[in-house]
Amino acid sequence: MTWLIAVLLFFLFQAATVLVLEHRRPANAVAWLFILFLFPLVGFVLYYFLAHEYRRRRKARKREGDGRSGRRRNAWMGRIRLLDRPELLPSPEFAKQDRLFRLLARVEDAPITGRNRTSVLTNAQATYEQMLAAIRAARRHIHFASYIIRDDATGRLFRDLLAEKAREGVQVRLLYDGIGSHKLKKSFFRPLEASGASYACFFPLRPSFFKKRMNYRNHRKILVADGRKGFIGGINIGDEYLGKDRRLGFWRDTHLLVEGDAVYELQEVFLRDWELATGERPDDPSFFPAHDCPGSEAVQIVSGGPNRREDAIHETLYALFSAARERIWITTPYFIPTGSLAMALRTASLSGADVRLLIPLVPDTYLVYYASLSYLEDLMRAGVRVWQYEKGFVHAKVVLIDRLLASVGTANMDLRSFFSNFEMNAHLFDPGAIARLEEDFLRDLGDSRELTLDAYQSRTKAQRLKETVARMLSPLL
Repeated sequence: MTWLIAVLLFFLFQAATVLVLEHRRPANAVAWLFILFLFPLVGFVLYYFLAHEYRRRRKARKREGDGRSGRRRNAWMGRIRLLDRPELLPSPEFAKQDRLFRLLARVEDAPITGRNRTSVLTNAQATYEQMLAAIRAARRHIHFASYIIRDDATGRLFRDLLAEKAREGVQVRLLYDGIGSHKLKKSFFRPLEASGASYACFFPLRPSFFKKRMNYRNHRKILVADGRKGFIGGINIGDEYLGKDRRLGFWRDTHLLVEGDAVYELQEVFLRDWELATGERPDDPSFFPAHDCPGSEAVQIVSGGPNRREDAIHETLYALFSAARERIWITTPYFIPTGSLAMALRTASLSGADVRLLIPLVPDTYLVYYASLSYLEDLMRAGVRVWQYEKGFVHAKVVLIDRLLASVGTANMDLRSFFSNFEMNAHLFDPGAIARLEEDFLRDLGDSRELTLDAYQSRTKAQRLKETVARMLSPLL
């Protein structure tokens, strides 16, 4: 009896610890209590190492607000065309969205810039061609970050080209994530070492576990060539993005080529991530060259991460959903919304907006897939229409809000992207870019099947159970 009381007290201590530390995040508390119930001791050890809130670290905040970074930002901020009034944006509707504009304009380190030119890149083939061309044309520096880099034909193609450019005297820096690219071996980097290129792992797997930051992943995909061309979007580096994964088949994704003012922000974020990963502070005036981009598109780069003081991506999405009057069209591979985002979508639909959600039919991660499905019934009851992509796997992260703006980036519509990952989205205000993304979305609907409420409610009890368990664990996925 004594040992039973001791075990019970130990479990209550673990549960109380979780409840106290997670009082601001009830969903996280439920998820961790569920794990503790299944694996009492192991679960608490995992909680200790994985659930640490990174943003509380003074070191992270100090680096994020580093004076040197501030001076660097001030230098290039003087070169941009800053759009600081709603009437400067292309859509006249922004004049009626003063509150939305004020929120967007006040996002930390996210100026709305006006001298840009963008190209929407649909799928990996077009994206890789443009990226490789930019790398080949680079003369001063190449800064490249990717969540996943595979040691396959595609990964080696990029690696070898980067090594070639380094041998030509170009500064090359390659940053990869310790979780996303954990399969990479040292042998993969030997050509880069021999060429003089620099590479770094962002939060390596084993050290990150003991430093209690393994849960935080750099999910950004950034390429900056000579400070003049930049790339951002959902596409990593590997054969599967070209549709060579037999199970997933065709890979549908969206990336963005950016020229002009917004490239400065891509460069700034890369340099901060590089410093966080390596401790180095590369500083070269050529990183932020004056540009002669003839474009006049308005672009805003919004970064999010656990080292930021605000959850900028989540907050801007909530504002966009709440401001929508005509439509909210979303493409996302993973759909695990916060309660506030789900409520904003329901409210928009009930108010008459055309709310559409496009998600995969064939998942790459089953636990996330079932968690996503668990959120659909309440939305469909409110009139939200849901499609599942049948042609292959859809991995694009795109949001269309009325004719006001479109968002393309790295952030999924899930809790991990909102609160744990280092992410980045581009807000596009140009009617041409919005129209191109609208065209892609409608084409994707043609390759999808609509999920009706009746069909969803007819799912098996086994699937309902999977969804329930996945839903409980969803804050940790």
